[in-house]
Amino acid sequence: MKLAFMGTPQFAVPTLRALHASSHDIRLVVTNPDRPAGRGRKLRPPPVKEAALDLGLPLLQPEGVDDERLDQALREADVDAFVVVAFSILPDRLLAIPRLGSINLHPSLLPAYRGAAPIVWALFAGEQETGLTTFLLNDRIDGGDVLMQETVDIGPDETAGELEARLCVLGADVVVRTCDGLSSGRLTPMPQPRRAASRAPKLSKTDGRVDWRQSTQTIRNRIRGANPMPGAYTEWDGRILKIHR
Repeated sequence: MKLAFMGTPQFAVPTLRALHASSHDIRLVVTNPDRPAGRGRKLRPPPVKEAALDLGLPLLQPEGVDDERLDQALREADVDAFVVVAFSILPDRLLAIPRLGSINLHPSLLPAYRGAAPIVWALFAGEQETGLTTFLLNDRIDGGDVLMQETVDIGPDETAGELEARLCVLGADVVVRTCDGLSSGRLTPMPQPRRAASRAPKLSKTDGRVDWRQSTQTIRNRIRGANPMPGAYTEWDGRILKIHR
């Protein structure tokens, strides 16, 4: 199957590499522009760019999803499907391009934890298991038809960073199997279960603040979930005290 891959952070890199090693043909990689980072504010390429260059794949870094270059490049790539992992929300005009649709990888068992930070909010809630879902993108955020799901246990002491590192590797295999099934016609998209969806909104720094009036287990889950970002903390003697474990 001919693919265009869209992603930016490290979470997307294992999937890009797994697809490149598979029988599928990546015609184009789309990622965000280089951004200033660190104390020197030097331009730093996103992890997906570094991986694409290492693999020798065609690369495009549009300024955003409204960049005219993106529309033209995706149409010229003549792909069967888009694979989207941790990227911007795609407008309808882009979603209409691939004949088999746009496959998204989400680190939860949808409709649970729809939103930008599903791993962190699952740990905040004290969940003992989570999962991975591939689904077809539509105009509803994380609301498209499910292609494949896989359940993953959460370790009792596992932090959000540790869980994310596991899920991005496991997710790469799920995406490859999803592409295999979709291209062969063996995989049929299914509507998401009708049970109530839960939300996992974008995090702010204050989401890491520890409330010592809560139970010890709730506090423990807050610290695990906020590690490494946004970081758990409390105020102590007029200063901020960061809590890692």
